[in-house]
Amino acid sequence: MSEIKRTSAPWEPERYELASAPAYRFDLDRRDFFKFLGAGVLVFSVLKQAAWSQESGRARARRGDSLPEEIDAWLHIGENGKVRVYTGKVEVGQNVRTSLSQGVAEELRLPMEQIDLVMGDTQLTPFDMGTFGSRTTPTMNLQLRKVAAAARDLLIDLAAARWQTDRRHLVAADGKVMDPITKGSLEYAALVKGQRLAQRIPAEDPLTPAASWTVMGQSLPKLNGIDFVTGKHRYPSDQILPDMWHGKILRPPAFGATLLSVDSRKAEQMGATVVRDGNFVGVAAPSSGLSAAAIASIHAEWKSEPQPSSKELFDYLKKNTDDGTDLSGDGDRYHVGNVDEAFASSGPRVQRTYTVSYIAHVPLEPRAALAKWDGDNLTVWTGTQRPFGVRDELAEAFRVPEDRVRVLMPDTGSAYGGKHTGETAIEAARLARAARRPVKVIWTREEEFTWAYFRPAGVIDVVGGVRSDGTITAWEFHNYNSGSAGLRTYYEIPNQRIVFHPARSPLRQGSYRALAATANHFARESYMDELASALKMDPLEFRMKNLRNERLRAVFQAAADKFGWGKQKAEPGQGFGMGGGYEKLGNIATFAEVNVDRKAKVVRVVRIVSAFECGAIVNPGNLRNQVEGSNVQGMGGALFEAIQFENGRILNGRMSQYRVPRFSDLPVIETVLLDRKDLPSAGAGECPMIGLAPAIANAIFDATGDRLRSLPLIPGSLKLA
Repeated sequence: MSEIKRTSAPWEPERYELASAPAYRFDLDRRDFFKFLGAGVLVFSVLKQAAWSQESGRARARRGDSLPEEIDAWLHIGENGKVRVYTGKVEVGQNVRTSLSQGVAEELRLPMEQIDLVMGDTQLTPFDMGTFGSRTTPTMNLQLRKVAAAARDLLIDLAAARWQTDRRHLVAADGKVMDPITKGSLEYAALVKGQRLAQRIPAEDPLTPAASWTVMGQSLPKLNGIDFVTGKHRYPSDQILPDMWHGKILRPPAFGATLLSVDSRKAEQMGATVVRDGNFVGVAAPSSGLSAAAIASIHAEWKSEPQPSSKELFDYLKKNTDDGTDLSGDGDRYHVGNVDEAFASSGPRVQRTYTVSYIAHVPLEPRAALAKWDGDNLTVWTGTQRPFGVRDELAEAFRVPEDRVRVLMPDTGSAYGGKHTGETAIEAARLARAARRPVKVIWTREEEFTWAYFRPAGVIDVVGGVRSDGTITAWEFHNYNSGSAGLRTYYEIPNQRIVFHPARSPLRQGSYRALAATANHFARESYMDELASALKMDPLEFRMKNLRNERLRAVFQAAADKFGWGKQKAEPGQGFGMGGGYEKLGNIATFAEVNVDRKAKVVRVVRIVSAFECGAIVNPGNLRNQVEGSNVQGMGGALFEAIQFENGRILNGRMSQYRVPRFSDLPVIETVLLDRKDLPSAGAGECPMIGLAPAIANAIFDATGDRLRSLPLIPGSLKLA
């Protein structure tokens, strides 16, 4: 048996936006923390050149420079007892501010309210590649727990030295170090008073096992949650500075258009500052209304070339493959056994093709940035999942050193993988430099739909070979364009040929929640149902026969039990289906019930049941929110979301034209959480979405006998209730 694999890369290949060309290109000493933070206890790590990663805080190599050794601080306990914790991760609505604080509180043995978590500030926090890939819980939570444990050990040492006793007798709890024998206690603030002590993170530090957690494992409410529901919290689009102006950008009529001429005299007569720099044209004015009027007054001529349309998309992708240019090589090819020989002995080959459309992220808060220059120093407040990546883009665009650029990320109104790039920050900074004052740029909803990147569209061809007893013997799977996340099958199949084919996308594409795992699981789980149907086997029995992974078996069984799989249909048009899989260290099984009025051709999703397991659960309430939120968002891509385009123009770039899930669409949603305290905690931002689309598609087939193989499902021969 042979096996061909490619080595992994820092990110999945379909994160196209991370490798794309810059959107525009225009013509505090970290070793002195005590001076900045004040006396107390500092926990730090020394950054070495040998290795670096997004989670460890090790800074990436600068362009053309060797990696310097640096000191990055993670935690500071001040003389007032306040604990400040620093992380490059950001909050985009997934509530990691709470779960990360729980990890610190657990190991440092102090109340949550004493923790101030500083996130996504490139001047203050350790380097971080970005908040994506469901990596925050398995990596950053673990890192900050180690940091807090190191601080706890130092505090116990301080108390032992003061009392001249054996440290092994002492206990840290509730923000104090206590001696159970003498009943003496010292608050952390008293221990650090007048101290300037630094503690390096040890390579190995025993952490509190999940079975003994008292803070982690609890459904604690969202930190600062009241600020969000009362309007006190200031999102990136809410940021204000004195003497601030507002900016607008002139957009071309089609993607890739070249600017030929510009007449901006009317805008200048209005008092606006007008900037033309290559293809970039923007204005800044004292009010948002004036800036909008100024940009509308500019007359421009553009040249554009003919481009494909959504009507020909899937043929285009298969005819415009770009094999061999996927530089990341992250699992894009897998070959084991002898596929051709296995197919020859397995009976007729049944080939099926599945397609997925481009879809938009539709964040509640469109992109926004506020930029301010102070000489050659630039500060930008913006909503991004990659503050350090945006800092790098700004430094490159304006040809300034990175240490002169500071990016701050106020907790942001959602992103879903769509806010990795810094074009809005660059636009605001370019206008601010020309206007010589702070400038804020907020994209309109139409700009967000049109000029952000989309979840990649794709075509997936699947062929399987199966024995009459239900054993799958051969598997061939080809994904065109949508990506390689979730590409590998988790079913036990001895002969496999799996290939991801990059293609020349007609639209700008990039990361989206769960990446291509949604597309690949839709195709794979739909095809599994097709095989089960051909064999006249129960879909759950068929999956279990070919599934050896015990964690996946457990979630399928738990969801089936909760759903009541195997029950008789109670009414005409009722259908049941399932889908599931493994992604980003999580395991999901989702079961769906639909009702189809065959005469009216109307579909109603009645009930969704998901079972999810991601190791030891940090915050059960928040985890449930993540699973249910994934299912709500996933209904859009499964049922009706699709970008329509023609000749370089988006045709449905407004909320009135682009359908997203509404409250009236939502079925009953039930969630089963499997808490594996014997396993490390994993993330939940992406995996729970992947089982929904195939579950609904399979349920529609069960109700009607019609197999739908394209996402979204409803714009075909059916419509939504």
